[in-house]
Amino acid sequence: MERILIPIFTSHARSLSKAFHRADQGMSTNASPGAADDNDELIYDMVSLMRIYRSGRVERFEPFEFVPPSADPATGVESEDIVINPTTGISVRFYRPLSAAPIGRRRNLPILVYFHGGGFCVHRPSSAHYHNYLNILTGKANILAVSVDYRLAPEHPLPIAYDDSWEALQWVLGGGCGGEGDCDRVILAGDSAGGNIVHNLCMRLGSEGRKVEGMVLANPFFWGKERIGVEQGKAREGSILNISVLDQWWSILFPALAGLDDPRLNPVAEGAPSLANLGCGRVLICAGEKDLLVDRARIYCEKLRDSGWGGEVEITVAGGKDHGYFLEYPGSREAEAFLESFVSFCNKV
Repeated sequence: MERILIPIFTSHARSLSKAFHRADQGMSTNASPGAADDNDELIYDMVSLMRIYRSGRVERFEPFEFVPPSADPATGVESEDIVINPTTGISVRFYRPLSAAPIGRRRNLPILVYFHGGGFCVHRPSSAHYHNYLNILTGKANILAVSVDYRLAPEHPLPIAYDDSWEALQWVLGGGCGGEGDCDRVILAGDSAGGNIVHNLCMRLGSEGRKVEGMVLANPFFWGKERIGVEQGKAREGSILNISVLDQWWSILFPALAGLDDPRLNPVAEGAPSLANLGCGRVLICAGEKDLLVDRARIYCEKLRDSGWGGEVEITVAGGKDHGYFLEYPGSREAEAFLESFVSFCNKV
């Protein structure tokens, strides 16, 4: 069935002009039939995700509906939204299993802190595919889960998402869950851009001599200047992930980025901080065989093992699957296998 994408919201921000200037270099522009007027040129089109116009107008396309928090009888999980910073609007969606309803029974549960994907520019914890997945994961693993609603680029360019995510993590580690969950048994997880966030959070923890129990990187969004592995082959038809788009994307999302080998984007680049300092004890990585980013995940795993870090790392590559397969096709055999691995990882805490 064909999926129709409808622009769900539009914003306008004059502060995007610097990012536009950088993105404009070497990039063609086209008039957009959906623009506000004839002078509102489309300067960036991230297929199926976002369009940016020279005026500063941003259109986002959300293929999934937004859903409110609720009690979900199918999974036995309830959720609620909590604002943790009224000034910036940073919030989290908090999930708890109904089977552990009395607070005394919830104090010893592990806490999963989840960071959604979407290229740092789309999706929220309330996006239906994330909300449904966190319901299922929370119920199966019998854990508490906190899904972080960080601010999105380009209106809030990176490193704002990193800073918001760090603030949310400190809220969790500082007992923000109100006595629910064990703050000594925390796992960080994220997919795509969220996986990138998780890596950077664990590196920051490690630099401070702190650590969490583990991290899960699903289709992690790493990149770099030099083409590696499948990136050296011909473009993959039908995928939003292609080399030219990703190279240009970062100049818009992160105008202050120190090139494509900035360690926040390429953690294995020459001169990047040693992965030996990663602030967690266990790592689970998953990727799709057809994902353009698959070899970034593989080399990250190899470099982590060789770094002297000393923890446990496991990687699984789903045959025939592309970026975000476990969310796009949650009922597939490969997605079910990853879910079981995810649950097992959480239950080892």
